[in-house]
Amino acid sequence: MNALVHAPGFGLFLTLAAYLGASELHRRLGRPALLAPVLVAMVLVALALELLGIGYEEYLASVSVLTLLLGPATVALALPLLRSGRALLADRGAVLLTLLVTGTVSVAVTVAALEVSGAPDALVLTTLPRSVTTPVALTLGETIGAATTLAVVLTLVSGVLGATVGPWLLDRVRVVDPRARGFAIGMVSHGIGTSRALAESDTAGGWSSAAMVLNALAMTVALPVVARAFS
Repeated sequence: MNALVHAPGFGLFLTLAAYLGASELHRRLGRPALLAPVLVAMVLVALALELLGIGYEEYLASVSVLTLLLGPATVALALPLLRSGRALLADRGAVLLTLLVTGTVSVAVTVAALEVSGAPDALVLTTLPRSVTTPVALTLGETIGAATTLAVVLTLVSGVLGATVGPWLLDRVRVVDPRARGFAIGMVSHGIGTSRALAESDTAGGWSSAAMVLNALAMTVALPVVARAFS
């Protein structure tokens, strides 16, 4: 049993089994937002690793194929951006203003909350990339001196929560325009949120993809500047 658990492909098998099981559960229960397959699979894998005594580094090595596919998958999510290109250009003023305000508020709230709670500067640095897509967060975290493993975990948690709770909140405040819904989801929950927005409509997915890409570009420029204050 121990040899099986620590076999090279066990982590990959565990991840796929957890996701497929979570997807089936999600379908059978009527697709409730709080039981999103990514969220449930993440919890199941974490519990399994803890119970089986598998370290993170060992697990990461066993799912290296999925890690390699993360970049192409993120690029694929940007394809709907091509379909929304003209609409984005037509509303470029509103898009840029929303990008600026949302990005500023996101960083300001994160930094202020941690500073008020007395968190160390290293933790502040680690939380900064949480609103950008995972491949960018990994590179950006290394650039600003963040703890990259924790930065990626926070990015995934942010993406899952945004994709799970975001549409529900938008429904509560009666945001029905697919452009606004998509852009809001893409800004806060990047790739995971974009896949969720695509399930609503191609328009929502295209605008979510645009928000993900534009926010990643903006944060790549802005966060190193912000990080200097905490170096």
